[in-house]
Amino acid sequence: MSNFNHSTIINFKKDIEYASNSVVSKRVLEQKTGNITLFSFDKGQKLSEHSAPFDAMVQVVEGKVEITIDKKPYILKEGETIIMPANIPHALLAVEKFKMLLTMIKG
Repeated sequence: MSNFNHSTIINFKKDIEYASNSVVSKRVLEQKTGNITLFSFDKGQKLSEHSAPFDAMVQVVEGKVEITIDKKPYILKEGETIIMPANIPHALLAVEKFKMLLTMIKG
């Protein structure tokens, strides 16, 4: 289920808040073919190493994150995007507070 309504203007920077020592997520779209989710991470928050069965694209909306893909770290900041390949381990660490849009396409 989406946390956003169709045919409304969405501002990804403003439409999710930070929470102290937490990761917050809001589903933008959810379909059988894939999902789009908006996240906010407080500084120091992380997603431990894991893999997914589908390619996933991270778009940094605000702040800075370190994304490790197959043991190689990448620093991304606002306006930058990276694709995490299917079945390859990846992890995220909030270098500072950051917001991201995660798009996962199934199939």
